[in-house]
Amino acid sequence: MSLDVSWPSSASIRGSDRSLWVLLGTLTLLAIAAPWVSPYAPERQLDIVALRSAAPSWMHPFGTDSFSRDVLSRVLHGARISLGFALAAVLLGLVLGTTYGALTAFAPRTVSTILRRAIDVALSIPRLLVLLALTAFLGPLSVWQLVLLVGFTGWFATARQVTDELDALQRREFALAAQAMGVRTARLFHRHLLPHLAPLLAVTGTFAVANTIALEAGLSFLGLGIQPPTASWGTILQDGAGSIESEWWITVFPGLATIGAVLLCNILGDALRDRFAPAHVAGVVTPLPGAIVSTSSDSPSNDQRAIGDPESFHRSAPRT
Repeated sequence: MSLDVSWPSSASIRGSDRSLWVLLGTLTLLAIAAPWVSPYAPERQLDIVALRSAAPSWMHPFGTDSFSRDVLSRVLHGARISLGFALAAVLLGLVLGTTYGALTAFAPRTVSTILRRAIDVALSIPRLLVLLALTAFLGPLSVWQLVLLVGFTGWFATARQVTDELDALQRREFALAAQAMGVRTARLFHRHLLPHLAPLLAVTGTFAVANTIALEAGLSFLGLGIQPPTASWGTILQDGAGSIESEWWITVFPGLATIGAVLLCNILGDALRDRFAPAHVAGVVTPLPGAIVSTSSDSPSNDQRAIGDPESFHRSAPRT
C-alpha cells in the first residue's frame, strides 16, 4: 500500500503560486511592522483645522479623516487588528472543530449519532444572525472577547469535515493495520491520522480566514464589532460611511484592503486545494511524518476515499 497524501514539493509550485505567497507574506509583514512603517500613530490628530478631511496628497497618500488622522497609518494598523483577529478566531475554530470531529468519529455508535445530529442542528442556524443577536445583546466587546465569540461559532463545518475524513481514514489499510497491532485510539489519531488531516485543515483554514476578515469588517461597520477608536478595516469603513461622496478616500482604501485580503486568501485556498488534490493522480508521493507506509504495490483503487483523491478532497474541503 502506498500513501497518497503528500505535501507539494517546492519544484512543483508554479510561479503564480509563489506570487500568492509573496503577496500574502508582504501583507503579513506590513501588518506586523505597522508601528514602524506607518507615518503616524493611528489615533493621532495631526491638525484638526488645517488637515481635517484632507484629500490624498504626497504628504498623506490616503488622505485624512474628519479628525485629521492619517488614513494610511490607520489602514496599516488596521491590518494588524483585522488579520490578527481573523487568524486567532480561525485557529480557535480549527482546534475546536478538530477536537469535536475526532470525538465524534471515535465515539461509540450511539454517542456518535447524537454528536452528529448536534452538528446538523448547529449548521442549520445562520451564523451571522447568531453573531448579530449576541453582539447586540452583550453590548460592546473587547477584541479578545470578539475573537472568542467568532471562534466559538465558527467550528461546526470543520467538525463535520473532520468527522467525515476520519471515518474514511479509519477504513484504510494503514489504520486497520495499526489497530490490529494494538495501537491505542489516542496514538492512532495523533500519530497516524492527524497528519492526514493537515491538508484539509490548511485549505479549510485559508478559506475561513477570508470569511472571517469580511465578517469582522461587516460587524465593525455596523458598530457591533471592534469599537472605535481602535483601528480595524471595519471601523475605518464606518468612519467614512456618512460622507462617502465628499470624503471617498476614507472608505475606498480600507475597502480595497479588505477586498484584496479576502480575494488573496480565497485564491490561495484554491491554489492549496489544487496542490494537494492531484498528488494521488500524479503519483508523486511524499509521505507525511508518523504515517505507516508499506512498500507493497497495492492498487490505489482500494482507497478511493483518501484525501489524496481529487474528487474526494474537493467534497471534503468546501469553502467555509
